[in-house]
Order: sequence, then structure tokens, then C-alpha cells
Amino acid sequence: MKLQVVFASSNEHKYEEMKRLFEWTNIELLFGLEVLPKGLDVEESGKSYAENALIKARAWSEGTGMPAMSDDSGLEVEALDWRPGIFSSRVAENDESRIRRLLDELGRRENRRARFVAALSLVLPQRAQVWITEGFCWGKIAFELSGSFGFGYDPVFVPIGYEASFAELGPKAKSLISHRAVAARALSQLLSSGGF
Repeated sequence: MKLQVVFASSNEHKYEEMKRLFEWTNIELLFGLEVLPKGLDVEESGKSYAENALIKARAWSEGTGMPAMSDDSGLEVEALDWRPGIFSSRVAENDESRIRRLLDELGRRENRRARFVAALSLVLPQRAQVWITEGFCWGKIAFELSGSFGFGYDPVFVPIGYEASFAELGPKAKSLISHRAVAARALSQLLSSGGF
């Protein structure tokens, strides 16, 4: 029997991606808003992805009385001193504005090296356990948007070894190489070694 875990987010795109990543494990992810319809307003006051992921997972676990998993992720661009980082989703009000801001700031610079970073936190109150993993996906920022899959900065992020953006590659490729996929595999391995 699978362990039911609430995914601590009201972002359905992120939930669907995470659900796919954990389908083959002993965890059944439940969408946060289905468990807690009004959601939770959690202040992400941490100084790192891991801290923010833990803050959210703890809040949702306490709010639902269930095990909770959260991710915190961001895009880091070398030419911008690794910004926007943990503020990736907070630099503008929607994906389109965030991408436009990023491309405007980068301009025509040749150095477009970047990476996606994700931290996953799993809080298991019955076991008094917390598990945290991180994952990275290196690539570059394209000059223009392309593709219709995905969300966030996916239309301008081209992973190493590919000529297409995450938004062009689609969920199958993303579930193999993305920052969340790497963090999810690491968490699954830890859980397996811990008796799950």
C-alpha cells in the first residue's frame, strides 16, 4: 500500500510533474488544493531552496496532519551573478513577464550558461523524519521563447546535450533530466534505503 503524501503547493503544473516522477515509487502524491481547498499562505523566508522547501512541507504537514512534500526551485544564470535564484517566481507576476524580464536583462550577451535547481523536502510526522534532496540541470538560456509544454522558464531553457527548450522537449524528456527529476530520484533512493 502506498504512503499518501500531500504535495505542498497550489501549482497544478508542478503537481502533475511531481506526480509523474513518483508514480513508480511507494508514494502517492495528492494535490495540495484537493486536500486543503483554501490552500495555505506560507511565507518563504528561507535563504536557500532547501530551507524554503522545508518551511512549506512543515506548514502543510501541520495544516493537514499528513506527510507532506514540497519543492522549491529556481533558475540561476551565470551572467546575472546566478540570479534570479530563489526569487525566480517572485521577480514578476506571471511566467510571461518573468521570461521577458530575464531576456531583457541578458540582452545579446554570449554567455548564456544557466542551471535549474530544485530542493525537495519530505516531512513524515508519524516517524518524526525529514528528508531533503537537491537536483540540478545545466543548460543555457535561448535568445527567444520556443515550445508550448511546461511552465515557468521552460520555453527559454535549453538543457545540455539538446537543441530544444524544455517547453519543446515535453514531459517525457523532462522527467528524465530535469532538476526535479534528479532530486526525485535521489529522494526515492534514500527512501528505499530507509525501508520504504
